[in-house]
Amino acid sequence: MRFSVVIPLYNKAAEVERALRSVLAQTLPPAEIIVVDDGSTDDGAGIISTFCESRVAPEWGGGDKKSFSVSQIKLIRQPNAGVSAARNRAMSEAKGDFFALLDADDEWKPTFLEEMAALIAEFPDCGLYCSAYDVVGKKTIHTPSNMPERGVVDDFFRASMTRNIAIPSACVIPRRVVEAVGGFPEGMRLGEDQYMWIKIARRYGVCFSPEPLVRYHKAASNRSAAMYEPEKTAFSFEYFLAGDPQFDFWLREFVARAALGKALTVAARGGDARREEKIFGYNKHSRRLLWRLRILNRLPRSFRPMAHRLYDTLAWRLARKGL
Repeated sequence: MRFSVVIPLYNKAAEVERALRSVLAQTLPPAEIIVVDDGSTDDGAGIISTFCESRVAPEWGGGDKKSFSVSQIKLIRQPNAGVSAARNRAMSEAKGDFFALLDADDEWKPTFLEEMAALIAEFPDCGLYCSAYDVVGKKTIHTPSNMPERGVVDDFFRASMTRNIAIPSACVIPRRVVEAVGGFPEGMRLGEDQYMWIKIARRYGVCFSPEPLVRYHKAASNRSAAMYEPEKTAFSFEYFLAGDPQFDFWLREFVARAALGKALTVAARGGDARREEKIFGYNKHSRRLLWRLRILNRLPRSFRPMAHRLYDTLAWRLARKGL
């Protein structure tokens, strides 16, 4: 069972070594690690090169203590094209049968790949394999509410409305699935992961482990929502709205939540997101997101970032308290 680790890199010099060390410390080593430097302007790629050449052993205690040669890590440089293009480039260059995604500012616990291999062996027909994760703030660690059962999720779209199931750094995708559904939506700079999960979950089962084996660093530099720029892409969540609205009820609810969440960021950055109010206003389970978007769209543009940050700060504090 060969895992190719896929790491998109864009201006994460402060965190990428931590991510790389967590991969090298896996109890089940990957076949290869592919890092795509997506036009960074810092020295993240240089750090990777130096790290490989120095043959540094992992800092985690769970992995094999041998050193690692540069031949296990492939660094690809390309002009900035966005995280989707970087992931797709890495997958196109990979030789493994399974793509293990890891953002450059997150990290795995030592048994992540071992647990993913166990899930794949037990549930071989799924299209996406995920684990629970910890959200790491500046001073706190919080584990979001997730599915308590290990195995195939009964209804991914319905379960995802109240549970945290899939983030990129905690996911593995079989090569055969990417070849069947296509890669990540290039040009989409926010919500591209949820777009990909929709493509997969419409055709395949999603398998989940409730053990938190990933650390998502909320306080890391350069998170996509904070650095959002206007998109130039042919991909849109509207694509998924075709079909019988009754048959696809939970799919449509999931699509609305993903689209409204993305529109909130656009509105908070001063963009025009009133179209999303109309198109995704049908939803029954994301009314709070819809009302937030309506309010932001009607505030003066200069007030929107502050209002958005205040709401997110309050929501984060309530989540840490289990509310």
